[in-house]
Amino acid sequence: METKTQLAKLGLFDAKVPRYTSYPTAPHFSGNVDATKFSQWIKEIESDSEISLYVHVPFCRRLCWFCACRTQGTQSDSPVIAYMETLKSELALLKSVLPRGVKLSRLHWGGGTPTLLSPSMMSDLAGTIADVAPFAEGAEFSVEIDPNEIDDARLTALAAAGMNRASIGVQDFDDEIQRTIGRLQGYDVTRDAIDAIRAHGIDSINADILFGLPHQSREKITESVQKLLSLNPSRVALYGYAHVPWMAKRQQMIPSDALPTPQERLELFETARNLFLWDNYVEIGIDHFAIPEDSLAVAQKAGKLRRNFQGYTDDRSQVLIGVGASSISRFPQGYAQNHPSTGAHTAAIRDGHFSTARGHVFSADDKLRGRIIEMLMCDFAIDSEELLECYDVSREQLENMLDKVETTFPGILNRKGLDISIPPKARPLTRIIARSFDAYDLSKAGHSSAI
Repeated sequence: METKTQLAKLGLFDAKVPRYTSYPTAPHFSGNVDATKFSQWIKEIESDSEISLYVHVPFCRRLCWFCACRTQGTQSDSPVIAYMETLKSELALLKSVLPRGVKLSRLHWGGGTPTLLSPSMMSDLAGTIADVAPFAEGAEFSVEIDPNEIDDARLTALAAAGMNRASIGVQDFDDEIQRTIGRLQGYDVTRDAIDAIRAHGIDSINADILFGLPHQSREKITESVQKLLSLNPSRVALYGYAHVPWMAKRQQMIPSDALPTPQERLELFETARNLFLWDNYVEIGIDHFAIPEDSLAVAQKAGKLRRNFQGYTDDRSQVLIGVGASSISRFPQGYAQNHPSTGAHTAAIRDGHFSTARGHVFSADDKLRGRIIEMLMCDFAIDSEELLECYDVSREQLENMLDKVETTFPGILNRKGLDISIPPKARPLTRIIARSFDAYDLSKAGHSSAI
């Protein structure tokens, strides 16, 4: 049977599935995790251990229509200044409950547009964070940089604060596509920003590019990828555009009749994928590519690739703490999410407590299924030895789970005893296969296309 026909029969072109940057996914969080539980989980972090910290800056000078992130537009610095004071107060709360000796293995500033902060704000925020928890040896400090919202003074401040990895959103370089998605960012602007970043001694550069955009064709994505390759990024995320106008109202500005079909989306992905592989990038999981020397490629080769809310990572920390409105934290005990509203988040911090609004406490079954899904997303294979040794599952239970999935995908998976793997031809189905291990009701979550 032709591969694409077989993939279609198994739901590739019509299934709506999670991206599985967490398990369970955020729509299944509930109010059973509050600020008290969040504080307790922080207190239970081991002394002298290493954690990750994510800082969310929700502001943008302009709102791109394609974006489904929790952001708000502002032309004034007033709300940004007020938010920065809230962040500093939140970090002071964190310091008051964080066990002694904890250091940061990873620090990431995301948004929104973190680079709309002034140089003094950047330095002030970085100093406040360092006072809470200093960097561990070999730590990575990454920042999402908008090429339209960066200059030498801000890059100097970030470099002085220790930034050693930059992330650039490209999306697509085609003029028509940029106008349609509300994201005007020419190749020259992007190239100049990357040159300036490298001039400040920062050589690790991530780039995001999208497939499935309106008016996108194989010719257009080929040109955009080739332009991106000329900039020599260390790492590229090739994400599928998720058109969810019922969730992200601004996406209603994008004409749905200009979007490629699911079959065309697969062709766009394969076109871009081949270009990265031909340029000697290593394929990482379902949608990342990296130069062989990049830490993500090294982690994959060593079997240490992991997955978190930023996608694929080589971070081995057991704890990720998110600060700022809507930020999500992950602990061995579960997830905790701050209030998504900037106003409600600020009010909670001013009252002297964290703004935790919801979350999820892991059950033993959650931990097992979450690790199985992470294995599939990272390595396209399940390591039964690890599961039996580290999780609450018997050989019989695991065998029953694998039998069920193998029956759902007949002739697709490679099976040897209790080990199962996804062959290259079936890897477009990875998220759908992972869904088979998901014990939660996905019918009302509004997830995105499988391709």
